[in-house]
Amino acid sequence: MDEIKKQDTTMAAPAETAQSQAPQTAPADEWANMKFTMAPQCARGLCARGVSRSDHQLNTYDWLADVPGNAESTDLVEVQFKNTRKAYFHNVNGLDLKKGDWVAVEANPGHDIGVVSLTGRLVTLQIKKANLKSADDIRRVYRFAKDTDMDRYREAKSREEATMIESRQIAKDLGLQMKIGDVEYQGDGNKAIFYYIADERVDFRQLIKVLADTFHVRIEMKQIGARQEAGRIGGTGPCGRELCCATWMKSFSSVGTNAARIQDISPNPQKLAGMCAKLKCCLNYEVDCYMEAGKKIPQRDIILQTLDNDYYFFKQDILAGLVTYSTDKRMASNLETISAARAHEVIAMNKEGKKPLSLQEDGKQREPERPKDLLDGADLTRFDKAKKKKKKKNKPRPQHNNNNGGGDKAKGE
Repeated sequence: MDEIKKQDTTMAAPAETAQSQAPQTAPADEWANMKFTMAPQCARGLCARGVSRSDHQLNTYDWLADVPGNAESTDLVEVQFKNTRKAYFHNVNGLDLKKGDWVAVEANPGHDIGVVSLTGRLVTLQIKKANLKSADDIRRVYRFAKDTDMDRYREAKSREEATMIESRQIAKDLGLQMKIGDVEYQGDGNKAIFYYIADERVDFRQLIKVLADTFHVRIEMKQIGARQEAGRIGGTGPCGRELCCATWMKSFSSVGTNAARIQDISPNPQKLAGMCAKLKCCLNYEVDCYMEAGKKIPQRDIILQTLDNDYYFFKQDILAGLVTYSTDKRMASNLETISAARAHEVIAMNKEGKKPLSLQEDGKQREPERPKDLLDGADLTRFDKAKKKKKKKNKPRPQHNNNNGGGDKAKGE
């Protein structure tokens, strides 16, 4: 404990003050030349180099960041732009790039400004996942973004909302059945990407001419779906949290009503649909778990036979492994809830020509439920109001005059 206190005191004070605070027994040079280092974040289970220094979607944790020689293993880097757009570039100039660095990269035409989101060996794996058609799609990294580049970048980004509103009006005037959901300017402001949604094929050649004459930039049109639009706009889901498509999920997989059927979810379109009016992506999260647990549940068309009756499938609790059977096919009658293991035992006995006494584990008959008296043990007069006794008011007694009283008595006689 004494050594810890001495080290903390030395860290808080300058080197000159540390000598005066050291004990007289220790040499002065020993305390002055001591070097104190803070514990790196990697020692706490999280590598600082693996986490981005900027708040962006689709952040990939680089679990190879602290491996020696990881950054030098390849010159490929992953650069992220607005929202979900990512691209891969060659670091031909040998820049010391790390996650979160703003860089100027090659574009067509001009240059673009983005954030480095991944470096090292994981980039090669990401390229395989992206399915790039040719090596020409991989361009070069020019330099670190300068102050002038960032000023021009912010100026271009500030024009995006006004451009989107005006382009929507232009598309409406041209009578096009489409909706422009977002606009993204290139870092140098020479190009704009218009993201639109359309149910049918749209001929927007005239629209491109009008947009180019209005905004004086190169126009590129990209069609997106309802899920991508919901991810760009964002929102809060019925679970109370931010939409998954707006935070971390961008690779959308098809969601079918079969996922709801496997999980025994009521096929209510209003509850199954998300903010994008499509089936919720979270329906796919637990399908594999339900499918694995559902293998232990007997099939629905199997009839369980006992000595007293035949039982038909009524409902199931997949995760709890419980099955409820009824003596009637169409309604709930004499319901019996047993485990899936017990159901398989009864099925095996029926195949051998045997019938148990009942569906219960011990084979005993279940005692019929007796009607319960809700007023059993209750006082029927508990709601009656107790009559309050009226207090008699003490009336003052009449005062009799002894003299008059005697005279009256005499008169009466």
